Amino acid sequence: MKPICIIPARGGSKGVKRKNIRKLNGKPLIGYAIESALESNFFSNVFVSTEDKKISSIAKKYGAEIPFLRPKKLASDNSDIADTLSYTIKKLESNYNFNSVMLRDCTC
Repeated sequence: MKPICIIPARGGSKGVKRKNIRKLNGKPLIGYAIESALESNFFSNVFVSTEDKKISSIAKKYGAEIPFLRPKKLASDNSDIADTLSYTIKKLESNYNFNSVMLRDCTC
């Protein structure tokens, strides 16, 4: 059984607007995170956790799975990443088989 990768990417970033889908050398930042996770062959699945339909669409083009959009309350300036991960893991547990999770920040 392989671990899964979760890449959180909210649409409402304040410091750098839309930073997760900002392009660097013609590719959105989230594209680099998704591709590196997929190319590692370490994960059984690579998921993007987002509330944003545009981020979801771009993430799918790069090969990520987005089985659901997360609630907007988990994508605010005051939301905690631990709450987002907990919510995402609980939602995934009913349809996916995994024993560990890695958080991959797409802007680092």
